[in-house]
Amino acid sequence: MARDLSTSDDPVDYSQPFDINVAGRVHRLPPYLFGRINALLYEKRRAGDDVIDLGMGNPTDPPVDQVIDKLAEAARDPRNHGYSKANGIANLRAEVASKYLKKYGVRLDPDSEVMVCIGSKEGFSHLCLALMGPGDTAIIPAPYFPVHSYAVMLASGNVIALEVADSEKFLRNVAYTCEHLMPKPKLLIVNYPHNPSTVCVEPEFYAEVVKLARRFGFMVISDLAYGDVAFDGYVPPSFLAAPGAREVGVEFTTMSKGYNMAGWRVGYCAGNADMVRALGTMKAYYDYGLFTPVQIAAIVALRHTDAAVEAQAKLYQQRRDVLCQGLDRLEWEYEKPQASMFVWARMPAAWREKMGSIDFAAMLLEKADVAVSPGAGFGPAGEGYLRLSLIENENRLRQAVRQIGRCLGG
Repeated sequence: MARDLSTSDDPVDYSQPFDINVAGRVHRLPPYLFGRINALLYEKRRAGDDVIDLGMGNPTDPPVDQVIDKLAEAARDPRNHGYSKANGIANLRAEVASKYLKKYGVRLDPDSEVMVCIGSKEGFSHLCLALMGPGDTAIIPAPYFPVHSYAVMLASGNVIALEVADSEKFLRNVAYTCEHLMPKPKLLIVNYPHNPSTVCVEPEFYAEVVKLARRFGFMVISDLAYGDVAFDGYVPPSFLAAPGAREVGVEFTTMSKGYNMAGWRVGYCAGNADMVRALGTMKAYYDYGLFTPVQIAAIVALRHTDAAVEAQAKLYQQRRDVLCQGLDRLEWEYEKPQASMFVWARMPAAWREKMGSIDFAAMLLEKADVAVSPGAGFGPAGEGYLRLSLIENENRLRQAVRQIGRCLGG
């Protein structure tokens, strides 16, 4: 029989509540504003309702068969089931470097300037932990993709969110913030094509970012999640292609969008060797790297499926056109996107006066069986807007517009 090692002879009262004291960083996180919509969506689907989901940017099209076949082949090899390297296998890092050279003219050292992540979101979050600490400040885009704000907060940093609608104004505001804030911001996060607003930039924008980074001494993280999903001949530029970019920052890319590999969780960090090394230090303590067969299949995807990626972008362009035509009939305001998987639309004026975007999105879900992302979920700058994704097929998009129109009395 084990000895009672407690220091008191008093009996333990197991009926009393036990307090769990979570860290202060958890309390710093604001309420999850998508929670209400997600809960309602779950309940409706559980009840058997056919909900058209234009909310999450979660691709519904599959990867090409060649990639799936390679995954299956690699998974059958018993040598591929052990722990993988935290920074990714060498051949995959070399393939990422090859893509950057071919697509952007950027020459990277795959050993020191490229790292494989378990999705770019994981890499971004761990890099914030490596770079930020109490008292440090990051400038982020507004409206913002949640992880751009929350990863900084979880790293005990502070955020300043600047509007991205006008890229020149954004740069001026970055300079103004750096000139008037003490201590100066440590990090600038840029995200183009922008999620959720779909704002795009030209290469000259990044040249100015590098100049500002040099002038004020901040590091840069570029999130190029939608670099493979662009329309009408537009080619999203890479931050790393700007002169001097690798001296001041890194860029995250992903295979979730153009390659339809969202659930595979394949992302990359590339650029400044010191920042990549810092990320690698964090990852070495947190994970053993991505499952090797997934990395092997990703090599095949990068090496052989450019045509499929281009075809997927054209498919999203066709869906964009269908959705925009429907929004025109509803007389909604929006900027036709040049890239990304979304349309960022303003709520109708009559409804903006009655309710916020979360209530409006909940109404569309409850009464029209259409799920959309409320703009408030992307910070205060998103209030009054909705993000509609392009993941459903054209017929479903047309049906979604009809159901929204009936719901709103159109």
